[in-house]
Amino acid sequence: MLRLLLALVVALVSSLLLPLHANVNLLRATRDPKTNTSRILLLTAHPDDECFFFSPTILAFQEDALRPEIYSLCLSTGNAEGLGEMRRMELGRSLDIMGVEPDKRWVVDHPLLQDNITMKWDASVIASVIAPYVVDNNITAILTFDAQGISSHPNHYSLPLGASCLVHSLSLTRSNTKIVPRVFGLVTVPVLPKYLGIGSVLFTRLKILLGSSLSYFTSVGISPPMAVFTSGFKEYWTATRALREHNSQMLWFRYLYMTFSRYLWVNEWVEIIPTTSTIQSVNSV
Repeated sequence: MLRLLLALVVALVSSLLLPLHANVNLLRATRDPKTNTSRILLLTAHPDDECFFFSPTILAFQEDALRPEIYSLCLSTGNAEGLGEMRRMELGRSLDIMGVEPDKRWVVDHPLLQDNITMKWDASVIASVIAPYVVDNNITAILTFDAQGISSHPNHYSLPLGASCLVHSLSLTRSNTKIVPRVFGLVTVPVLPKYLGIGSVLFTRLKILLGSSLSYFTSVGISPPMAVFTSGFKEYWTATRALREHNSQMLWFRYLYMTFSRYLWVNEWVEIIPTTSTIQSVNSV
């Protein structure tokens, strides 16, 4: 009896730790109606952001039946300590592991977009820098940080403002041949759930189950719809391989992060819709 109970527990935990993609229609809805293809741009601030924060989503897209085209645009070389060129190469090796094709990834080294933990980047500069990459590649969705930037890094939380500024500009000059991408932000969670590690997967699945149950019985959800991606052991292992390519950044606390961070296991996304007040506040800065 004890063996049977143990086997059931192991089977339950194993099933819970398989990859989960919930409500991904929020992102699949970004397909180009002419080609029925999603072209998704991951917009990051520094080399290593792609695997420290976004790996569950990138790896989920590699397995998606619709196989969206994944692009990566990093807006700095991470040169705060004079290691910019080394970090650029590390990023390339990381993206190789994560399956982003070499001709679909770029690193920008702009004088006004330098790695700086105290400097908020100008949204209009971000918009002008990313515009040709978005327009020339007919990007249908931009994935980036949310307004809190996960770690409260000002370079991080500058990105959704810059992306929103660009989308607002494109929507004002929209034509039948121009795609206006949607912008999604990676949800920042409080400190405790941020470091639950593998427990984040179980917690997220229970939250989804609870939300679905409440919606079914009461027609009231517990939160706005979000696209959710969770990794299994295979995806987590791939993410840690990519992380270790950023050898210049692998200090002792990075290994703690790799062990306990939610963002190597779970990504939750909300759509960022540019508002008039947001754009006015950007323009007034």
